[in-house]
Amino acid sequence: MNMMTKSFTFLVVMGLLVAASVSCTPGARKQEGRQDTLKAEIVNPVLAGDRPDPTVIKIGDTFWASATSNEWSPLFPIFKSNDLVNWELVTYVFPDGAPDWARNNFWAPELAYDEAQGKVYVHYTARNKETGRLSCAVASADSPEGPYTDHGPLVSQELGSIDGFETRDENGKLYLLWKEDGNSRGQPTPMWAQEMNESRTELLGEPVELFRNDQPWEAQLVEGICVFRKGEYFYATYSAGACCNKECNYKAGVARAKNLLGPWEKYEKNPILKDNESFRCPGHGTVVEKDGDLYYLYHAYSTQSDVYVGRQGVLEKIQWTEDGWPVVANDAVFSRETGSLDFSDDFQAADLLPIWQWRVTQDIAYKTGPEGLKLGASEDNANLGTVLVQLTKTLDYQATATLDLSASGSGAEGGVALVGADNNGFGAPLAAIGISASKSGVKVWKTTKGETTVLGESPLPANASALPLRMEVRQGHLLSFSLEKEGAWTTLATDIDASPFVPWGMGFRLGLVAKGDPAATVNFKKFELVNQ
Repeated sequence: MNMMTKSFTFLVVMGLLVAASVSCTPGARKQEGRQDTLKAEIVNPVLAGDRPDPTVIKIGDTFWASATSNEWSPLFPIFKSNDLVNWELVTYVFPDGAPDWARNNFWAPELAYDEAQGKVYVHYTARNKETGRLSCAVASADSPEGPYTDHGPLVSQELGSIDGFETRDENGKLYLLWKEDGNSRGQPTPMWAQEMNESRTELLGEPVELFRNDQPWEAQLVEGICVFRKGEYFYATYSAGACCNKECNYKAGVARAKNLLGPWEKYEKNPILKDNESFRCPGHGTVVEKDGDLYYLYHAYSTQSDVYVGRQGVLEKIQWTEDGWPVVANDAVFSRETGSLDFSDDFQAADLLPIWQWRVTQDIAYKTGPEGLKLGASEDNANLGTVLVQLTKTLDYQATATLDLSASGSGAEGGVALVGADNNGFGAPLAAIGISASKSGVKVWKTTKGETTVLGESPLPANASALPLRMEVRQGHLLSFSLEKEGAWTTLATDIDASPFVPWGMGFRLGLVAKGDPAATVNFKKFELVNQ
């Protein structure tokens, strides 16, 4: 079989998101007497699902955005919008997987546009295979849609370097800003700035510390810096606290300076962004200008879906105090209609739709077309197999996969699953709970720490050429599984608690699994997701 590997082309654009976004843009001023129509149009979360550390730039009249990928390929999605409200997923920075030097922890992309060069740069974080250090790296392209050329790490300190962001000083010199990841070793977290060459391939001179975590509310760290200029000041939004698990206390603050290298003054009423009724643990965002106003796009957990869905993109308008500080009202409301997030795929397109993801450490094999999806099985991911997933975006939903076992290999089983991790610790291996079918029958299972436990079983129905398997999720973590027999659904297991398997820094993923003999394939005819 002529199987395709994990590189794919984007022949069909999916993942339309009602969104608004931002990039750090200098010199924005409010237009007097203008109606603020954008705020009325914002539907939060504007980037639904697990989209941490959002970044946005504006080129002409078009906005481009990206977000953290964590451990899921393709790496660093690129979204496009003409109005800062409606977005489409058009490509990825690294559609073919990780750069050769990088292992994992693909975090915090920051897009930048050099108008003089006509080039787009993306600064991103990843862990170096050889040193094990978190590093700030950069890639470039002639268009936001790529293709991107990777230039590798720019800085990789012993404690780790993350959250790279570029800006120019008051004299036009180009600088890279980043956070030293001291909190990983119980140390402070300085924000550094160092001059950079115009090709973004080398840092020049010596680093200068801008500021560090020295305020009680900042706790163990400051990170996620974004600098923009207005009037005589540079302003830096930044985040502090614990970002990424059930016990998070993330918040955002602001500082200002008349010169990029300081001295920097922190706002005495920080944090400017904290928990409200709809969202909690907000932070790590970017700022963009639209029609004379500034907007702040950041990530936060919904108080409804919380860690089960992950950190979602939230938009608020920036306001100004009488003494010249940028603040937000902190009044974002969860208003998205869940029905807009429904999805179906019959796999008839010439390639996978870009909404699908797979583990960055795995080379998947697949073929799409008139016969549907033929997904290569494996014993990868600690015996979980091949996983082809997408973001979860709500607490309550049904995911149904229809298989054709007559066209599937005898040494493989396939189905639908909720994918998380062995525990909520940093870097925990994959775990999943799902339902799958093989030529010998149907079973509900849990795979964790490389071991699979069967939770329910059933013989195959009489006609297995079109076999629908369903996973129903309630409250984000209570799972029930069923299969269709003679037009009726038969439940095999109910109310399985997946809450112990929420991954650190990521929401659950849902989608397809193909387990077993790597020489065999599983034939999927259709996938349907209905959010409730």
